[in-house]
Amino acid sequence: MRDRLLAAEKAKAIDWRDGTLYLLDQRALPFEEVWLACADAAGVAEAIRSTVVRGAMAIGISAAYGVLLGLRWRLAEGGNWRDALEADFTVLSEARPNGVGFSWALNRMRERLQRLREGDDPSQALEAEARAIHESDREANLTMAQLGMELIRKYQGSEQTVLTHNSTGALATGGFGTALGVIRAAWLDGMIEHVYVDETRPGLQGTCLAAWELASEGVPAIVSVDSAAAHLMKTKGITWVVVGADCIAANGDVVSRIGTYQLAVNAMHHGVRFMVVAPSAAIDLGLASGEDVVLEEGEGAELLGIAGERIATGVEACNPLFDVTPADLIDVIVTEKGIVERPDTAKLAQLMCRKRLH
Repeated sequence: MRDRLLAAEKAKAIDWRDGTLYLLDQRALPFEEVWLACADAAGVAEAIRSTVVRGAMAIGISAAYGVLLGLRWRLAEGGNWRDALEADFTVLSEARPNGVGFSWALNRMRERLQRLREGDDPSQALEAEARAIHESDREANLTMAQLGMELIRKYQGSEQTVLTHNSTGALATGGFGTALGVIRAAWLDGMIEHVYVDETRPGLQGTCLAAWELASEGVPAIVSVDSAAAHLMKTKGITWVVVGADCIAANGDVVSRIGTYQLAVNAMHHGVRFMVVAPSAAIDLGLASGEDVVLEEGEGAELLGIAGERIATGVEACNPLFDVTPADLIDVIVTEKGIVERPDTAKLAQLMCRKRLH
C-alpha cells in the first residue's frame, strides 16, 4: 500500500528548495494553483496569518522552515544571532495566537538550537531539523493511512460510504494527509464506494480543498452542506466518519475544526463509527482535557457577508473556528505509533511511550 500511495500522490502544500520556502496559496484553490515564495520568518508568519497555509501540521512545518530562514538572516546581520532569533520565534508563534496544535514544531527547532555544540554549523543543523520535521510528518501519514485502512476493513469490509470534514489531506500536512490519507488508502484498496465531504463552513475548506484533492486523484467525492450530516447518516448508509485533529488532550478529547463535535454526536446516535486520525505530535499530555484550550474565534464578517458584501445588518456574529469533541464520543484514534480504541488518559499515556511504527 505504501508504494501505491506514493504513486498516487499528486497534491502538496509545501516545497523547500534552493534556500526558499514555497507555499501553495490555498486561498486561490480550486480555481488556480499559485505558489508563494517566503524568504524570511516574517514572510512565513504572514502566510500563516493570512491562511495561505492551513492545517496544524502544515503550519507547524512551515513555521519550522520560518525559523531556519530567520536564522540565516540573523547570521548574515552579525552580532548576537541567538537573541535576535527570539524575535523570529515570537513572530511565528504569534501568527496564530489562539491557534492550536503547531507549537510542537517551534519547540523542536528551539530544542535543536539548545543542542548545538561548539563548532556546529547552526544553519546546517536547523535545516536538517526542519527537513526532518517535514519528512517525519509525511512518513507518519503513510503509516496512519495503512493503519486506518485496516480498521475499515476489520469492522466493515468493502464498498463503504464514509463522511469527512475539513481539509485533512496533503494540503494540511507534510504530505498525503491524516483523515484523507486513510480515505485514499481505503479507496485504493477497493473498500470505499463514496466519500461525502462536508463543505466545512465558513471557510469552505471541504469544498475548496478536500474535494479538490479527492477529485484530482479520481476518488468519488460528494460535497454536502454541514447541516446535512445527520440526514446523510440516516439515509446514505454511512459507516465511518473520518476526521483529523489539531490537538488531542491527555484524556482523549479532540480539538478540531468547528463542526467536528456535532458529527461525533450524530455518529453515536446513528451507530456510525467515528475515527480521528492525527500524528502523535498532536497529542499534548500536558493538556488535561480539551476544555482547557482557548478556542480561536473568526471574524464576524465571514458569516455576515458574501464576497465582501454585507447581507446581515443590526446583528452580531458568533464564529468559533474550533470545537472540542469529548473522548467518550470517539471510537478510535489512529496515530503513527498505533491505534487507541475508546481513548482515555491511561491509554494515551501508554501510546506515547511506544516507539513509532514502521
